[in-house]
Amino acid sequence: MQFDETLRYLLSLGVETLTIKLGLRNTELLLAALGDPQKSLPAVQIAGTNGKGSTAVVLDSICKAAGIKTGLYTSPHLISITERIKVAGREISAEHFALYATQVRSAAERLEDEGQIEALPTFFEHVTAIAMLAFREGQVELAILETGLGGRLDATSVAGAELVAITPIERDHEEYLGETLESIAAEKAAIIRPGSTAIIAPQPAQALDVILRHCKHVNVQPSVDQCRATVECVTQDGRVRVTVETEQDHYENVLLGLRGRHQITNVTVAIRLAEFLRARGFAISRSAIIEGVETASHAGRLELWKGRPSFLFDGAHNPSGTRALREYLDEFVDAPVTLVFGAMRDKNLEQMAENLFPAANRLVLTKPDSPRAASLDELEKLASHVVGSQKIFMASSLRNAIREAIEGTPPEGLVCFSGSLYLIGEAQALIKEMSAAEVPQ
Repeated sequence: MQFDETLRYLLSLGVETLTIKLGLRNTELLLAALGDPQKSLPAVQIAGTNGKGSTAVVLDSICKAAGIKTGLYTSPHLISITERIKVAGREISAEHFALYATQVRSAAERLEDEGQIEALPTFFEHVTAIAMLAFREGQVELAILETGLGGRLDATSVAGAELVAITPIERDHEEYLGETLESIAAEKAAIIRPGSTAIIAPQPAQALDVILRHCKHVNVQPSVDQCRATVECVTQDGRVRVTVETEQDHYENVLLGLRGRHQITNVTVAIRLAEFLRARGFAISRSAIIEGVETASHAGRLELWKGRPSFLFDGAHNPSGTRALREYLDEFVDAPVTLVFGAMRDKNLEQMAENLFPAANRLVLTKPDSPRAASLDELEKLASHVVGSQKIFMASSLRNAIREAIEGTPPEGLVCFSGSLYLIGEAQALIKEMSAAEVPQ
């Protein structure tokens, strides 16, 4: 298949989240048909509600600084699906993505024809298999896998990672993972298997209790928040300088590459993962850890494009994400803020609105290009309970929302895009197309 044909095929499998089927059997059979590429390399698996992607990219940046050839698998993407799969710090080419996708499709259709599976694997299962092929063919030394949803039955769990991490857990995706924090924690804790090493970020008490009970059940002694970070200072644009002390080392006055105080937790988890990798024979020096932390970047997460006005992109897609964004805006932004907001209807929109909307001088509501997206009517109803109607503007398309935001924001102001990573990806592509901002090189 060519790349365009590959995209059409993957999209024909259904929208990524709406068609999700939790379970490992299809992924196991698919990877077996491809020669079990996941068995050819060690892996780190990272699960959690928030911060798992940031933790993954920081760990990848540390490994790059150490000269370790990694394969990084994250989701979702912002603009191109190739963003999900990186080898040695670079996303794979469209040509290679299409090549591996052709192999995966052939194997999947053969399994269906032979009756080994009842239906073709899902979008996410296909892309996970594509990533594993890319990592094997790229001869990576370590795979870093961000869990897609949950953990226990997520396709990435087939890799059988011996080193795992769980970032902060909160309620999200309740329709798949359960209605309570305890049930969600149980799904994510299941990536901790007998014989594995587990790094646990600070957790709500209910979640931590579930995780510790699971660890006891599988006879794993977890590393629970055995790290201290002291904030030394912050920059004007929201980067934090910290001193980190772990059981193994001391890292003084490190300027985090990722913006926001909430990234301290993610960075400390990545540092602890790097130290455990070092104990397992990977040559990761103290200086490589510092360099990796300071140079890490994560598209669409407090990503700032400076201009007149400046643009801030943050895919905060649940209450905890919007709280972190609100804290950033309150602390670091003095200029007038126009918030462009669109989100998925299956999220806790009421809490997200209460957290974020009061920070905006102007609120532009729009609808991302997704069948899961909340309607403008739904968003307007929520907004009217939080901010005055004179601050609310409706945009029938994201292109119109961008125009409305730019025209209504003073040159010294800030346009913030949030509510969904799908919105962020669309917005960045449109802004580049419209040449409305000075895009960093």
